[in-house]
Amino acid sequence: MATNREQPWSDDAPQHGQVVVVTDNPIGRAVVAIAEVAGRRTTLLADEDVEQTPAQWLAANPLEEADALVLCDHDTPGMEELLRAALDGKAGYVAMMGSRRRAEKVFDALEAELPAETLARLHVPAGLNTGGKAPGEIALSVVAEIVAVSYGRPGGPMRHR
Repeated sequence: MATNREQPWSDDAPQHGQVVVVTDNPIGRAVVAIAEVAGRRTTLLADEDVEQTPAQWLAANPLEEADALVLCDHDTPGMEELLRAALDGKAGYVAMMGSRRRAEKVFDALEAELPAETLARLHVPAGLNTGGKAPGEIALSVVAEIVAVSYGRPGGPMRHR
């Protein structure tokens, strides 16, 4: 007997942008894996695989509004230059891993050069506050935030009170 239940997913194939992950480390690889499962195209920029700096790569491959850039290592060479370049562009999601203390230092360094509305686009620390500590858990929170931002959602719980 067939039931007439509504499925919780859509068979529509929405067009998503790409997720560019900078630095090949356990979190970066997990972000790529989870983003691909979520239907996103990915690019992993590993330090040894890139003949140019990440900022030069970004200049040659500009991101669009549907795209995301995630820095998975706050010690990436040229990190501030890369963040500036990404925030100057159209990328809909720009984020960096790091502690809240590190985030404050990044904001302080960029605040002198970037307008407040541009700096407000920077997600640092990256991800939703899930409490996860393992690379896969952290990556899950980051991809969840990318998905939420791409749909214009805050990323909070779905339950109603």
